[in-house]
Amino acid sequence: MKNYLLLFSFAFLLLGCKKTKNPAPGPATAIITSLNCTGATFSNPGTAGASYSGTITIPYSGGNAVAYAAGSAILSSGVSGLTALLQAGTLANGSGSFTYTVTGTPAATGVASFNIAFSGMSCSADLVINEAPLVQYGTPFNGVPNRQDATIYQVNMRAFSATSNFAGVTARLDSIKALGANVVYLMPIFPVGSTNSVNSPYCVKDYKGINTEFGTLTDLRTLVDGAHSRNMSVILDWVANHTSWDNSWITTHPDWYLKNGSGAIISPPGMGWNDVAQLNFTNADMRLEMIKSLKYWVYTANVDGFRFDYADGPPADFWKQTIDSLHDISTHNLLLMAEGNRSSHFTSGFDFIFGFSFYGQLKSIFNNSQPTTALDAINNSEYVNATNGQQVVRYITNHDVNGSDGTPLTLFGGATGSMSAFVIASYMKSVPMIYNGQEVGTSFQLFFPFTGADINWTVNPATTAEYKRVIAFRNSSLAVRRGTLTAYSSADICAFTKISGAEKVFVAANVRNATMTYTLPGSVANLIWTDAMTGSSMALGTQISLPPHSYLILKN
Repeated sequence: MKNYLLLFSFAFLLLGCKKTKNPAPGPATAIITSLNCTGATFSNPGTAGASYSGTITIPYSGGNAVAYAAGSAILSSGVSGLTALLQAGTLANGSGSFTYTVTGTPAATGVASFNIAFSGMSCSADLVINEAPLVQYGTPFNGVPNRQDATIYQVNMRAFSATSNFAGVTARLDSIKALGANVVYLMPIFPVGSTNSVNSPYCVKDYKGINTEFGTLTDLRTLVDGAHSRNMSVILDWVANHTSWDNSWITTHPDWYLKNGSGAIISPPGMGWNDVAQLNFTNADMRLEMIKSLKYWVYTANVDGFRFDYADGPPADFWKQTIDSLHDISTHNLLLMAEGNRSSHFTSGFDFIFGFSFYGQLKSIFNNSQPTTALDAINNSEYVNATNGQQVVRYITNHDVNGSDGTPLTLFGGATGSMSAFVIASYMKSVPMIYNGQEVGTSFQLFFPFTGADINWTVNPATTAEYKRVIAFRNSSLAVRRGTLTAYSSADICAFTKISGAEKVFVAANVRNATMTYTLPGSVANLIWTDAMTGSSMALGTQISLPPHSYLILKN
């Protein structure tokens, strides 16, 4: 019996120890030991405002050959608008790389950053978002005049029309054309700063914006298109030396500005312009952004050049860099004017500089009995370094001196004297500039910030007609525009000849409010001439008598 019990117990033990299957192991975890975002590569660059579709490849090491699923969406920071998504795959046994798809539209220029994380490792992959390439609006104007043949018309939009905007200028383009101008120069069109503001149009808040008081980009384009259709160019007034205190550059790039010893941004030293902040021209990035902003208007509004305010402020090498860059736009023939009189401006490549000295001397001649022969030295000094037809812009009024000094009528002896002054300024050795309202003999000053009375275009039609005749002959005469100047002035009569080939022009202008007798030079005396204003024949002897503030323009 005992043996049977032992056998039964053995059998029971065998049954209780029957072999069973082990439970299935859980899924293996994909593991890496490092993630290398500095080695990340992007399939294609990004452009602000343009739809993006590409990939990021990010190296890793220490992979364990385990499969991994697609990841969740990663939104870009810095520059928003993009999403990265990890694609499913299998880790290498060691080193390999992840692939992320990137889609969306970057909202701005800068860096779009993606926070990449895997297996406890993380890093930031950065995609540089470039500025959108400039797209040309319209067709570049092929009628830009040669620098020697320009007749410039300055528009101060705040005073130009009752609407004080682009549309008001567009409505009078036919009148500007009829006057004889072929370059329309618009005073600054940009938003005006409000911090420390005196409402100056030369206090620029945004170099790529438009002051809403003048209209929209569409309105500006309409003006430019209208000028081009009438064979006139358009140039914009540009303030490169300083910005408003609330320009975005102040906060985003304070290193772009000149600072005092305490590290505070300052206004232009010694100028008293407290509404603006001085830029730092040793900063290469600021220079490049300024040049980009200039190019923006060439492409976006199809303008034909710039008049650069206070050009004597920034250094010569900045102007050389800027002008060379603008000339790289091969589709445009740009006119570039420096409101300055440094001789280095010609070397930098400007087409025109400002005739500050000529204006000041002409004013002294009419008001302080200075001799007209004083202009001869200025005709030499203002043209130092000028080559290939580079010119001095000369005028008897502009937006600055109209407010500070007076109108041409008060400065140069009324309607008659101011016409004589204009003939001297526009014929002697220059490119002429007319300030809006000058051609109708506006009797009141247009005071800064130019928000007072508007110009009355219906007054003094005889004055307008005379301006048209003087400008028309200049435009028709190669001798006046490009000829060789020979001065024959006396103390009271500004006299000179301009000669180009067989064409010869003689000009005499009486700068005194009294009749003056003038002895003619031998090259002019005892010849028969044609009065360029009337077309009548005139036989000269050895002398002429000119009534007070009168002028004479003769051609052979």
